[in-house]
Amino acid sequence: MRISRQIVITFTCINLLMVVLQQIITVSANVTENTDACHTLSCGDLQIRFPFRLKDEQPKHCGYPGFELSCTNNNETEIELQFSETFFVKDINYTSQSMEIYDQNNCTPRRFINFNLSNNIPFKISDYYYLYVTYFNCSMDGADKEELKYNDYRAISCLSSPSSTYRVYSLYSDDVIEEEFPDNCVLLEASIKLLSDQESLFIRWDEPECGSCETVGGKCRYKNHNSSLSVGCFEIPQQPKGKKIAISASMVVFVIILSVLIIIVIKICKKADKEERVNQLKIEQFLENNALKPTRYNHAELKKITNKFETKLGQGGYGSVFEGKLINGIQVAVKVLENSEGSNNGEEFVNEVATIGRVHHLNVVRLLGFCVEGSTRALIYEFMLNSSLDKFIFSAGKNKTSINLGWAKLQEIAIGIARGMEYLHQGCDQRILHFDIKPQNILLDLNFTPKISDFGLAKLCTKDTFVTISMAAARGTMGYIAPEVFSRNFGTVSYKSDVYSFGMLLLEMVGGKKNTEFKTETRTDEQYFPEWVYNRLSRGEDLGIKAEVEGLEIVKKLTMVALWCIQWNPVDRPTMNGVLHMLEGNTENLHMAPNPFASTTSFSSTTRVDHKIETELTVILED
Repeated sequence: MRISRQIVITFTCINLLMVVLQQIITVSANVTENTDACHTLSCGDLQIRFPFRLKDEQPKHCGYPGFELSCTNNNETEIELQFSETFFVKDINYTSQSMEIYDQNNCTPRRFINFNLSNNIPFKISDYYYLYVTYFNCSMDGADKEELKYNDYRAISCLSSPSSTYRVYSLYSDDVIEEEFPDNCVLLEASIKLLSDQESLFIRWDEPECGSCETVGGKCRYKNHNSSLSVGCFEIPQQPKGKKIAISASMVVFVIILSVLIIIVIKICKKADKEERVNQLKIEQFLENNALKPTRYNHAELKKITNKFETKLGQGGYGSVFEGKLINGIQVAVKVLENSEGSNNGEEFVNEVATIGRVHHLNVVRLLGFCVEGSTRALIYEFMLNSSLDKFIFSAGKNKTSINLGWAKLQEIAIGIARGMEYLHQGCDQRILHFDIKPQNILLDLNFTPKISDFGLAKLCTKDTFVTISMAAARGTMGYIAPEVFSRNFGTVSYKSDVYSFGMLLLEMVGGKKNTEFKTETRTDEQYFPEWVYNRLSRGEDLGIKAEVEGLEIVKKLTMVALWCIQWNPVDRPTMNGVLHMLEGNTENLHMAPNPFASTTSFSSTTRVDHKIETELTVILED
């Protein structure tokens, strides 16, 4: 509540500052602006001044007759020449007294047909045009198309309908064409002198003569409002001394008010939440003391990468994931950590960067960059086209894909995950324990190569064989957490805890369901799938999975390896190196694992209840 109140006060002060700033700027502009109603106006990029004026915004004496302009809602300048013919104005050259205009519908040649600037308007076609253009209407039924093409006749697409048998052509020449028209062509407009691009029309004016005045930096205007068309050149007046004093006074007041408001905002910001400042300091110190290869981005660059967070890929326990693209065109996934109540995204951010930031392995997702600015913490990963493994192995769910990977591909994925985990446990300077291995955290690239992701719960430790991990809370996802993470009565927490999670993952890959949702044909109540699997294999029975002989061998291998991994006693579980050897070897060389459930009778009922819960753990303190 206190933080929210501080934020409200801060934004209130900022809004007040903006209002005061706007008022001071307005006052200063009014003081500095010439009180003459005929001062220069803008429409888009064009400066509007005498002899032109903006209709409905300036009085008639501000412009010469026939020089009225209009400014559209899109800041485009319009001029009406004659017979209600309206053009857009592209440029005005006050020194050469010329203007570039073009058709509103991007079909300027349409205006050249029957176009004639009468003597009663002040504009003439500019002398800059150096070619004559003649327009013809030709019948496509009888016209010699090759002759038209050979003689440089240009088709005017905006004047010709695709469904019509007639086409409008133009021909540029050095002289006026009076005879020798093409066959089956009718003259639409006699030769007029134009530029060859046909996109714009340059017109000029002779009266009033203000070009020389503009050249010397003067201001052209009427000598007297009551005088009909008498124009003179005047110097641009200097600001009077009184106005300069008013401007100075306005600036002093502005600086004082701005300083007071800045001091207030600074004091409010200093009272911001202490925990947030500690998290920020912790992250900054970590970044200063670690030479990281990932690139650091600011918040503005992050918005550009994600196109203002336009495409949301998903929502996780620690934030939202958005699709993005780096400046070099590489597609990325951007995870923005949420600063929700009770969360500690400072620790999660450091966990991710400290672990995955130093890892470069085929089966570990690559961290390309990160952002830490204010309360914003984001991680930028390589983009995985095929999303996560759970979309392919679970038989139900709104995100279930229709692609069937096949048992050979699933075995490749299992081996890839094992290689990635073995590298985390043995391949780095420090052992990295993931603590959240599950299908949702296994991403698949274009070739379905698995990548281990989401290191928010990871911990670093030494490679000592008997090292014990100290944790004040259980971490991970129910259904994949090793027993010793719940209670030290089952052993010490170590890298073997990740091995247990991998075993549960293998069983889900085999069963095609979450381990807590399995049902048999003979039972209608839910049954713990790992225990059912062990009972079937120990009796020499199959698992009821329909597959070819080769597929059934893979199923048996994955299942037997999984049962070794989920042994209740961590000492009985193999290392990931041992798991990898079993997965890459033959099924005949595998021995049946001991019964993981034989010594857990008193705890089995509780375990089965726990396994039915599928949720993210945050804090579970031990007694």
